[in-house]
Amino acid sequence: METAKPVEPKVAQVIDKIRRDNIRYVDLQLTDVPGKLHHITVLASQLTEDIFETGVAKLDGSSLRGFAEIYESDMVLKPDPSTFAVMPWATDDKKTARMICDVYKGYGGGRFSRDPRYVAQKAEEYLKTLGYDISYWGPEIEFFVFDRVHWDVKSPFEGVSYKIESREAAWNSSGTNYPIRFKEGYYPAPPQDTLMEYRNEVCRILTDYFGVEIEGHHHEVATAGQCEIDMRFDTLKRMGDKAQTYKYVSRVVANSMGMVATFMPKPIFGDNASGMHVHVSLWKDGVNTFYDETDEYAELSQTGRYFIGGLLEHSRALTAITNPSTNSYRRLVPGYEAPVFIAWSRANRSANVRVPVYYRGRAASKSKRIEFRTPDPSCNPYLCFAAMAAAGADGIRRKIDPGDPVNEDIYKLDPERRKQLGIRELPGSLREAVEELLSDREFLKPVFSDDLIDTITELQLKAFIDVTTKPHPYEFYLYFDV
Repeated sequence: METAKPVEPKVAQVIDKIRRDNIRYVDLQLTDVPGKLHHITVLASQLTEDIFETGVAKLDGSSLRGFAEIYESDMVLKPDPSTFAVMPWATDDKKTARMICDVYKGYGGGRFSRDPRYVAQKAEEYLKTLGYDISYWGPEIEFFVFDRVHWDVKSPFEGVSYKIESREAAWNSSGTNYPIRFKEGYYPAPPQDTLMEYRNEVCRILTDYFGVEIEGHHHEVATAGQCEIDMRFDTLKRMGDKAQTYKYVSRVVANSMGMVATFMPKPIFGDNASGMHVHVSLWKDGVNTFYDETDEYAELSQTGRYFIGGLLEHSRALTAITNPSTNSYRRLVPGYEAPVFIAWSRANRSANVRVPVYYRGRAASKSKRIEFRTPDPSCNPYLCFAAMAAAGADGIRRKIDPGDPVNEDIYKLDPERRKQLGIRELPGSLREAVEELLSDREFLKPVFSDDLIDTITELQLKAFIDVTTKPHPYEFYLYFDV
C-alpha cells in the first residue's frame, strides 16, 4: 500500500492560515527578464497541498518579455510558501494573499532557465561550491514619488514631451510648500519633506504584512520627492524577493495616496538620479570572510580584495545587467555623485566600489562588507545580485588583484592622472554596455545560461535602437535652424 507523502510544514501552515483567516484569493507573482513583476490571481479554494508540488498550469510564457517562444509557451508556476503574505489593501470579502513563484517548463521540462529567481538560486548554490555557506545582500534602493507625470507619445512618427508635477519641486510655484532646491534634498525636515508619512506607511506595510525588516528611511538628495527606504540585509534570493516587494508596495501606497512612484533612474535633468548601491559579504562557518583585523587600510581580507578585483575586472560588462535601461546612462555622467569611474577605495563615493568604514575593530566584524555603487533601480534585482556574485566569485577563483585603492576625488582628477592610476570609465550608453557583455560573458556561465545572456542583449539592443532612432525634443532646440 502506497504511503501518502508528508506535507511540508510551511505548506501546511499556509493552507491552514488561508482557511483560518478566510482568504478568498491568492496572487501568484513572478518576475520577467527585464524585472517587471507579473501576477495571476486564483481562488484560494483551488490552492491545495498538491499545487505546491505540481504547480499551477496557467502561464503563457510567450506573452512575457524574454521568456518563451510561442511554440514552447506552456509553463507552470510553483508557489513558494515562505513568501506567503496577506495584503492589507484587499479586505473583507476580497481578502487576498500573495506568494512568489518559481517558473517551470511545461510537460515536466524542469526549471525554466530564464526565470530570474532561478538564476538567483543558482548563484547561491555556486557560491556554496566555492566554500561559502551564505552571502548577505543589502541594496539601497532610491526612487522618486511625484504628484503627477504627463507624457505625450501620439505615434512613433511624432515628437515626445513630458511634464513632472511635484509639490516639492524647485520649479513648483504654487506657494503651497517650501520647494527643495536642486541637490539640496538630503534629510530635510517636514514640512519641506512632504513624504515622511508616505514612507512611514510603506515601511509599516513592508514590516507588518510582508516581513521585510526596515532599518530607516529618508528623503534623498534630489528635488521633487526622491526617497530611500533601507532594508536590513538578507540572503541573495530572499533579498531579490524583498526588493521586488519593496517596489510593489511603494507603487501601491503611492497610488492609494494619489501620487505615483517611479524607479526610473534619471527622470529629472540637472539633479541627482536614483541609484541602487548594493552591499555584499560572504560567510563561512559563521565567520565573515571579508573581515581581517590585521589590515590597516580597511580591515578588509584578501578574499574581500579578490571579490573587489572581480567586480572591477567585469564592471563594464556588468552594467548591461545592473544598469539595463537607456535611461541608466543619463545617470552615469559626472557631476551627480554617480559612479562613473572604475576604482575601489574606502569611504570614497567617487569610486564604483567602496568599503564602508564607519566603525573599527572586531566588534564591527559582522558589518564588514563591500559596496558596489554602479547599479540602479531599473535593474532586475535577482539578476543584478546573481551577476555581482558571479563577478566576485571569478575574482576569488582567479585571485584577481584589484590594485591600489584610490584615495582621491576621482571626479576632480584630469584624464592624464586617471590614466596613471589605471582608472577606466563605465560605458557611456546601453549599446556600449551590451557590447562589453558580449565580449566578456564567460564569468557569468556558472550562473547564467547562454540563452538568458542572449535574451538580455537582444532586448537591450532593441531598446537602444527604439530610443536612438527617434528625434529627441531637445534636438529641435539645437538643430532646427541649421
